[in-house]
Amino acid sequence: MFVRWGVFLAACTYLGVQLGAGQGTRAAWGDWQMAAQAAQWPVGLALLAMVAVNWGIEAAKWRWLVAPVERMGFKRALSATLAGTATGLLTPNRTGEPLGRVLFLSPGNRWSGGLATLLGSMAQFTATIVLGAMACTLWRSSDHSWTGISIMVLTALCAAAALVLFFSPRLLRRLLLHLPVMRKMGKATEVLEQYTGRQLLTVFTMSVARYAVFAVQYMLLLNVFAGLSWVDSAAMVPVIYLCTTLVPTMLLSELGVRGSVAVALLAPLGGHPAMVLLASFGVWAANVALPAAAGAVILLVARIRTRS
Repeated sequence: MFVRWGVFLAACTYLGVQLGAGQGTRAAWGDWQMAAQAAQWPVGLALLAMVAVNWGIEAAKWRWLVAPVERMGFKRALSATLAGTATGLLTPNRTGEPLGRVLFLSPGNRWSGGLATLLGSMAQFTATIVLGAMACTLWRSSDHSWTGISIMVLTALCAAAALVLFFSPRLLRRLLLHLPVMRKMGKATEVLEQYTGRQLLTVFTMSVARYAVFAVQYMLLLNVFAGLSWVDSAAMVPVIYLCTTLVPTMLLSELGVRGSVAVALLAPLGGHPAMVLLASFGVWAANVALPAAAGAVILLVARIRTRS
């Protein structure tokens, strides 16, 4: 936790220096009307289609992960996934998503289901860190300064640690059992040891596929709105996702952080700040705000079981 908040403070300092002038978020929004005129309905349809693919993959992944705990149909798994998006919106970096999902499990299976959900979140986090670290290394490969080398080493270490922890669920279980609150739930943590290496690789592959959908969405909007080439976008989008994953965010602060980081990285490549911000807003609204709104409605009308 201290590492993440340290990264947050460092990021705030960096962004304050980099964005305090004409590249700042507040100044960029002044050109919102010009940016909005670039919107086209085929782009919106393509974006929504990819949203459906994105959350379809996530629902299938979660349904597969909780199968050892409780079997359910795809429709209920999708409802649980969207409900988790609504609860996750109120927590830092959407860490509260498991709370909304496990409500759709039987009360006796919720602790085990929550740990299975944690494994899925770790898979997505690991995919983001690994791919972001690769992009960051390529981006800073020509920088042989102490700062450039430090960034590459730190991102590589984070990626390696994430990979080891995800593909070693037994190690993860032992670490969790060191927490006082988890010692009373030793039986529930046994679910972490029920997945083979091949099954974990399948989960990781699904997470990478979902990450690819995210990235293509962002690159599409950057190309349409900001006129950035697919090559430049492909190089910087993983770095943007890496930064926004490491920095603790909540509610609209996620949009602000992502937009600020995007402007700082993409404006030097020729991306108009307002257009970059519009692309960031479009991806956030389609993939977070819209599913969260649907999830909130689902939570209101769903039949949540309180007894086994």
